[in-house]
Amino acid sequence: MQSYRNSDPRPPIMQGSPPAMVLPKLEWDRPPWNRWAFQHIREFLPTAEVWRGSGHRHRFERAEVDLDELPVLDSDGAATTLAALLDETYTDGFLVLKDRKIAYERYFNGMDERTLHLSQSMAKSITGSVFGILVGRGLIDPAKLVTDYLPELGATGWEGASVQHVLDMTTGVRFCEEYTDRYSEIGQVDVATGWKPIPPDSDPHFQWPSHLFELILRLKDKVREHGEAFQYRSIETDVLAFVMERVTGKRLAQLVSEELWQKLGADESACFTVDSAGYAVADGGFNATLRDYGRFGQLILDNGGGVIPGEWIEATRSGKHASTFNPSLPEGSYRNQFWIEDPRSRALMCRGVFGQLIHIDWGNRMVVVKLSSYPDFTNIAYSVATLKAVHAMAAALA
Repeated sequence: MQSYRNSDPRPPIMQGSPPAMVLPKLEWDRPPWNRWAFQHIREFLPTAEVWRGSGHRHRFERAEVDLDELPVLDSDGAATTLAALLDETYTDGFLVLKDRKIAYERYFNGMDERTLHLSQSMAKSITGSVFGILVGRGLIDPAKLVTDYLPELGATGWEGASVQHVLDMTTGVRFCEEYTDRYSEIGQVDVATGWKPIPPDSDPHFQWPSHLFELILRLKDKVREHGEAFQYRSIETDVLAFVMERVTGKRLAQLVSEELWQKLGADESACFTVDSAGYAVADGGFNATLRDYGRFGQLILDNGGGVIPGEWIEATRSGKHASTFNPSLPEGSYRNQFWIEDPRSRALMCRGVFGQLIHIDWGNRMVVVKLSSYPDFTNIAYSVATLKAVHAMAAALA
């Protein structure tokens, strides 16, 4: 089925009693279903709360600028407006913080200020930031081998890999991140995490993992030496989360609550999806509101704000850049579970499939959050146009 943009009529997905169009369990993250599903995860997947605590809520001041008609380029490179680009790129929520104040905020597709939206792989940066807190406390040493913390991985492809290799996704572990191949390792992650059922037409002899750690223990092959090259592997974040749980004796959702969310001044409690063993899915299962994602981005922009060690933020901004790193980030890098835009701005980015973005720009004192539900896992043209629009907004707000 085709998706719909915000300017199009909305199909009655999960509307009515009983609903007229019921979410298919095997296709919930595909169009058009993802336009509803990314804002309603708790209604069809098991989740664990990331409690906001009973403390203060950080209230943003507002210094709003109407950027709807800001001239930008669309995904074909033609002149358009920011409002039109947000419609073209299936935006659910969009927030711009300038000098710690809300400069621009828009909601679409039924989303509002209290709606929790799936982060996809922005969850990796959330997890990595709490990991940095534990490193700063001396509980984890990135220079040590990952098997020093998880000895079970001695029989896997992670044997000999340092924790820093895992943080930077430079291990040599064989892992295919081909989203449309249900038998790929990332396809098996969908089943292991409980995101998807076993495909009904799958090979009856194929052994599907029943939970995520079981899948991790099956990954026994290496394709290169550890530290040789970056390769994006979602499973690395889950390995980090198991390290965190092992050294603290606490579940990931509790750690993120106590170490980050309660100190953030969040508006709402967040949540993680959990697998059949109760493990919170660190690589993509986090859900939060638009403004709370903005609060997280602002905390990073504030060099950790006394919550995350400032030296961890600085180290995170210091990746090794290559001339052909990523199609949408040609001068980019990856460090400590964050993307780095280029070696000049050293702006950090949290990114997730289907168009999730937190852009953190020290030079312009600006944080931009975009929550989306693209029809495709990735769309380079949308990502490039969005990044160019971020730069146009920075110039307009300078």
